[in-house]
Amino acid sequence: MKRVYKAVTVAEAENGFAVLLDGKTVKSPARRNLCLPNRALAEAVAAEWDAQAEAVDPRSMPLMSLVATTADRVETQRDYVIKTIADYAGSDMLCYRAEEPADLVLRQVESWDPLLDWAADALGARLRVTTGIMPIQQDGAALGAIKGVVAGYEALAMTALHEMTAISGSVVIGLAIAEGHIGAEAGVDAAQLDETFQIEQNGEDEEAMERLAGLRTDLLVAAEFLRLGRAWN
Repeated sequence: MKRVYKAVTVAEAENGFAVLLDGKTVKSPARRNLCLPNRALAEAVAAEWDAQAEAVDPRSMPLMSLVATTADRVETQRDYVIKTIADYAGSDMLCYRAEEPADLVLRQVESWDPLLDWAADALGARLRVTTGIMPIQQDGAALGAIKGVVAGYEALAMTALHEMTAISGSVVIGLAIAEGHIGAEAGVDAAQLDETFQIEQNGEDEEAMERLAGLRTDLLVAAEFLRLGRAWN
């Protein structure tokens, strides 16, 4: 759409901060007024709006997109989103290991086992590991523990967690980042371990490299959204 506004500002609102376009509060696609919990996130979203040229490109506004997702989906479908995130534990990427080659097997052990150990110790969720692609039945108590942790997240953090989990294919990686156990870059490296190994063995493929770069960017944006959402006013 064409940019029709001139001034982008941030103002205190009843329950936080609003982004204003020529004095009018930015709304979500579902026409909900967007109220941000702190000035840091509001100013970051405002910067995305202010950076638009003659045409507004939603693809260049990832933080705004996550804010809108929070308002229109997470806050209105909380139970569904909790289930969607928690269900990843039943088929978490970290639980499915290669049988060969030995170098890849070792890398998976060294990168992924510590994350599963952390989930067992910190979250009370010991997930089982298998080789190959045949489904494995996870312990009900472990799945319940993961769901309980996810359910404790407030809406903005849940949005970020959903993004990081979906991008990585692992709720353990998503929670490890969200809980501060690992950094976002380390989470990306763990999530892309298999693809990185294949590239090292077979050489770079332009399409694959672009896809991985896009996923890396998306996960880092989600982690930054989480950080900003938790920032002090």
